[in-house]
Amino acid sequence: MKRIVAFGPGPQFKGGIANYNTSLARALDRMDDVEVHIVSWIQQYPAIVPRDFLDRKSRGDKLGGTGIRVHYLLDYNRPGTWKKTVRFIRDLDPDRVIIQWAIAIQGIPLRYVARKLMQANVNLFFDLHFVIQKENSRIDRWLTRRCIRYSDGYITHSMKTFGELNSFFPEKNLRLIFPGDTRPETGTPVMKLYHPVYDMFRKDESFDVEGFRSAMGLKTHVFLFFGFIRKYKGLHNAIEAFRLVARKRDDVSLLIVGELFWDTLDEKKFSTRLKRILFGLAKKLFLRAKDDEREYRPLDLIDKYGLQDRVVTITEFVPDEEVYKYFQASDAILLFYLKATPSGVESMAYNFGLPILATDVDHFPETIKPGFNGYLARPDDPESMAEMMIKSIESPIPPENVYATSEEMSWDRYASAVLKV
Repeated sequence: MKRIVAFGPGPQFKGGIANYNTSLARALDRMDDVEVHIVSWIQQYPAIVPRDFLDRKSRGDKLGGTGIRVHYLLDYNRPGTWKKTVRFIRDLDPDRVIIQWAIAIQGIPLRYVARKLMQANVNLFFDLHFVIQKENSRIDRWLTRRCIRYSDGYITHSMKTFGELNSFFPEKNLRLIFPGDTRPETGTPVMKLYHPVYDMFRKDESFDVEGFRSAMGLKTHVFLFFGFIRKYKGLHNAIEAFRLVARKRDDVSLLIVGELFWDTLDEKKFSTRLKRILFGLAKKLFLRAKDDEREYRPLDLIDKYGLQDRVVTITEFVPDEEVYKYFQASDAILLFYLKATPSGVESMAYNFGLPILATDVDHFPETIKPGFNGYLARPDDPESMAEMMIKSIESPIPPENVYATSEEMSWDRYASAVLKV
């Protein structure tokens, strides 16, 4: 019996990394003779971060029917819990710990945890969602380098990430391997895997798509932006591009479904105002001004361009049970990102056979084949994006092509590969 610890946000949290860690745990649990523990954060960030990270809307049991045990232990703001987490994992005596690495600021407590576990000879892998963070500040690079050096191996989802890892640790003799390869006898293994397709989001064949479209006021061709509204996701460019498309066609709609990332707390509370002040000071100290997205308001462009009758917005967190409605009501997903690591939204789109319109940056050219499962636009170029949107209407991508793309991206294949390295 192998005992595996999947360290990352547990199912009570919202967002892609929580979904990812939960899906990985479920896949590991389906394997023979594997006992799975999710060891999770209690609080993932400094107390001054003005955002609510808990999923307070989804009602389904994401771990139903599994033998997975969840332990909420690590609080960023309480160093005593860092020691408790190390002791707990060490006492479990796991065959492997897989840590989700998704944001550099977590490197302060995670460095302590990883270093202590390595000292206790616990086999440890980092599952890398990035190496050089999108904001790419010096403090982020410093935190990343100091933390993820404590690892017996790595999992990466793109060649770009592997290249960045190599640039950080040339002394580690990193050895890139793929599913089916044997573990190298020397050096540090880095397993290259695609971001798996989420198994928690499925089509509902009984869903009345046309009725839903009509109730939402959507037109014939619907483009979807889905997920947290963050600057790097380029929603401002998507709206600019849609404006150009709407000039040429009167049968198109843009559906924006995403929580405003920094607007999740009650602004009337003193604690919220205090957090915003302290967080603003921290941002000025550690972040370049152009990377501060607290005033990022791309939705203002809707009124500016008079697109109110063409754009439908749902600016709140969507519970898992309702995600399928928006994907099934759409014809293509827009991923016009400024910078891109493997995207959870892209993974979700595969479940619904939804063509992907993305920018030709970073990870996307590895998975999106123009004309087969989507189209690629030039980055930061709304005219090119508009061309691809129109092309997706005039030369539509068959859903079966999108499904075919994801055949090698199952969680079961992923879990099997992870345990063999």
